[in-house]
Amino acid sequence: MTSTPYTVADVMTTTVIAVTPSTGFKDIATAMKRWKVTALPVIEGDGRVVGVVSEADLLPKEEFHEHRPGLIEQMHRLGDTTKAGSTRAENLMTTPPVTIRPAATLPQAARLMADRHVKRLPVVDADGSLQGIVSRADLLKVYLRTDEELATEIRRTIVDRLFPLSPEAVEVTVTDGIATLTGQVRDGHLIGTAERLTRSVEGVVQVHCRLVAPTSP
Repeated sequence: MTSTPYTVADVMTTTVIAVTPSTGFKDIATAMKRWKVTALPVIEGDGRVVGVVSEADLLPKEEFHEHRPGLIEQMHRLGDTTKAGSTRAENLMTTPPVTIRPAATLPQAARLMADRHVKRLPVVDADGSLQGIVSRADLLKVYLRTDEELATEIRRTIVDRLFPLSPEAVEVTVTDGIATLTGQVRDGHLIGTAERLTRSVEGVVQVHCRLVAPTSP
């Protein structure tokens, strides 16, 4: 009943700075600083994503710069000590990469980021080729939709369809992303559905449902 949910393809950045497995440490650090990013996808010649190198992958070199880790520390932090001695992306990157498809919904992307503790995801096609990148900030773009746009969508895709016999009886207002439904409707059993669907509209922050139905005599 509602409009098609926003997908990763709708909000992702399509111009992506990437490196190859042979890219050197300093070139990686330089690219991160120049483009103001904290992680870079690592791609092979055909554009297939084989890993991701992040600031966290570079930091061990600085951490162990002044002291050589002892045997016990090496055993407990084998990955970090290995990266501290590495100079190319192929040995610094995290692999396999955590990626997502363009058709994934924004909640799916948000859950994957939270579950895997990453701030951005390379977006790949069925062959694993890089299509873009989606960040936490990209997922929040839906909250930049105007109140007027949200109110129009709620009325068109929810109110007009749920209450076709009395849509004018429902007032829809949106202020700072908070949607309020007010009025009296004939079908009381649809009030819960109206609230749930309004809450699912991309960009809605909160819903106040003040719809009422006539009481039986």
